[in-house]
Amino acid sequence: MSTTLAELHQALGGELIGDGRLVIARIAGLAAADACAISFVSHPRYVAQLRTTSAACLIVSPALRDEAVARGAALITPDPYLYFARLTQWWAARTRPQAEPGVHPSAVVAPEAQLGAGVVIGPQAVVEAGAVLAEGVQIGAHAFIGAGVVIGAQTRLAPRVTLMPGTVLGARCLLHSGVVIGADGFGFAPTQGRWEKIEQLGGVRIGDDVEIGANTCIDRGALEDTVIGLGVKLDNLIQIGHNVQIGDHSAMAGCAGVAGSARIGKGCTVGGGAVVLGHLELADGVHISAASTVMRSIKQPGQYSGIFPIDDNSAWEKNAATLRHLHTLRERLRALEKNFDKNLDKNFDKKSDL
Repeated sequence: MSTTLAELHQALGGELIGDGRLVIARIAGLAAADACAISFVSHPRYVAQLRTTSAACLIVSPALRDEAVARGAALITPDPYLYFARLTQWWAARTRPQAEPGVHPSAVVAPEAQLGAGVVIGPQAVVEAGAVLAEGVQIGAHAFIGAGVVIGAQTRLAPRVTLMPGTVLGARCLLHSGVVIGADGFGFAPTQGRWEKIEQLGGVRIGDDVEIGANTCIDRGALEDTVIGLGVKLDNLIQIGHNVQIGDHSAMAGCAGVAGSARIGKGCTVGGGAVVLGHLELADGVHISAASTVMRSIKQPGQYSGIFPIDDNSAWEKNAATLRHLHTLRERLRALEKNFDKNLDKNFDKKSDL
């Protein structure tokens, strides 16, 4: 595909400086860009590359206008990274193959399923009775849509996605391969050295504009539903336990885990490999650093980090309690050292006088 700067500018806005007839054939990073590529600068650390890149056009903030224009064409926008994101969407919509509406002959669709206009169902997919697929839904090959599942308009499922009965999925969602929604939560009652299964009777409700990465699992609720809010973004290989609630526009990086019945507020982030223990609550605007373990509820917004080595539980509890007072102990030690030095100086002065 190729386009012109004028066409990009017309579609995405911003301030265009330079020849609108300039042909753009690809989007590239600063180092890899050539005379047919468009690139962007979103952070001051990349300013040095701005001066050396061969890109035909740069997307920059007003603060970098002069430097960008000195080397060639530029698109000026308050948020270059956001502009870049929208550019990739615009580009993908024009370069990726568009699926033709219809049901593949090898798919198995129950007569009782309801299919909206423009629905696409891929090879060997299964749609069970009572499922409702709204307008423009796309179901990839080998996907499974359980009985009574509801999928909102324009939502896309990649190949091998599984939606178990009791799942309600919003509009404009994107689920990548291997996602499993609505598997049983981890619920067992101990009895006489064995485990008795607790049947999971709830479902999963997922809001609009949610994206879920490959091989991520969201368990159905034990009694009430597991709930994922509007615009939530989940990376690959994430585990969301039963009855978890995640607020609107929160995001989690790969390999994070949230144990059952935890409640995560709106606009939160959880770094890769971090864990939130069960039945805890994170307020709106809480940000958990990668590989941290959240062992208590967090009531105030902010950035939180914490890693502590595993140990015998009784020793761990003692060490953890001491660690909480480490800053106070350090200040007390400094005060003692200061007093000791003062007394030492006084004693030295007295000996000198003698």
